[in-house]
Amino acid sequence: MTSAAQLSPTPNSATPNPPTGPSASTTSVNGKARPGELRARIAKALVGGPPGAQFSVTELVNMLGHSGGAIGNACETLVRRGEAVRVGFNPRMYRATATTAAAAAQATAPRPPGPAPTPPAPPSTARPTPAVGPPGGRPGPVTRPNGQQYHPRALANLPDVEALRRLREAGVPVLLYGPPGTGKTSLIEAAFPDLITVAGDGDTTVGDLIGEYTQDQHGGYEFIYGPLVTAMQEGRALLLDDATLISPKVLAALYPAMDGRRQIQVKAHKGETMTAAEGFYVIAGHNPGVHGAVLTEALASRFSVQIQVGSDYDLATALKINRTAVRIARNLATCQQAGEVGWAPQLRELIAFQKIADVLGAEAAFANLVGIAPLEDRDTVAEIVTKALGKPVSALSLGRQL
Repeated sequence: MTSAAQLSPTPNSATPNPPTGPSASTTSVNGKARPGELRARIAKALVGGPPGAQFSVTELVNMLGHSGGAIGNACETLVRRGEAVRVGFNPRMYRATATTAAAAAQATAPRPPGPAPTPPAPPSTARPTPAVGPPGGRPGPVTRPNGQQYHPRALANLPDVEALRRLREAGVPVLLYGPPGTGKTSLIEAAFPDLITVAGDGDTTVGDLIGEYTQDQHGGYEFIYGPLVTAMQEGRALLLDDATLISPKVLAALYPAMDGRRQIQVKAHKGETMTAAEGFYVIAGHNPGVHGAVLTEALASRFSVQIQVGSDYDLATALKINRTAVRIARNLATCQQAGEVGWAPQLRELIAFQKIADVLGAEAAFANLVGIAPLEDRDTVAEIVTKALGKPVSALSLGRQL
């Protein structure tokens, strides 16, 4: 597979010129580095300096001996994984984060002379198994990449994380749909630790998916692959969050990677063809009630399994969220299904409610619950909250001067 190529310095260049030299994967890796090894070495370099130290691509090239294109591409991958942060653009500068040390630990120690051992399988080939509780009991929580725990729910007589992993093994794309805050993204992150996420909106471009030319530290341009190409090259899962907000013309660039071809053509970079590695998988999220979200026939047809996701109010109770708040949310959800109101608090709002209650008190949390309701539903929400508490409740607001 081809990696980003370093352009020759072109000071004062106003437009990018496609590189003509060999690819970085040929000039810098030569097939000897295991998948992710360069990223791990860069991470090790980032954490090896003094606290807060920043490194340019050129400095990392001098330290590690790889091409600028390969270094730049690996740095951008670290940024997307949250294992580094970009702090400058001209030149591009990178700094370690709290998770960089863990990425650096994956670097391979120098091997003694002798026959080379069998290289380890790429990380994407190992599928994690969900945490389980006592035999015959409920599955235990699954830790997401951000450290938060996800509590599995039932899906086709399986824990949902296990069901999604089996669908990935079978190559069956999944679309999760439901109101914002119901846990769609949390489920996907729990199921796929190797996830790359694209946050879709109306401004998402083909370049945001596939890649585009970026100015390097010399004033020239280099092509930086986007998350779609990275996921294909590394055999990782790709989440299109809010996929139905992305223009159908942009999504069309993704479809060849999802069908039997499993290939895309990077027209902006010498027309090269990318073929998906084993493990590459696409999953999407859709919020039907969000303005501008349109599930086209072309998009829907690519996802053989479509799963509705609603809030688990039983989980909210198990998380020790205020029972009255949970009861109000259930009531509003019932009204929403009957068409009497357009909004109901989801699990995300209930978790936030409890945090606010712990800091400012339950009275302020209930007032905030009224205040975050859409304007057209606020009176109805205030009425239901008032009835549940037995006293008038209005939106949270500032009072008189103290």
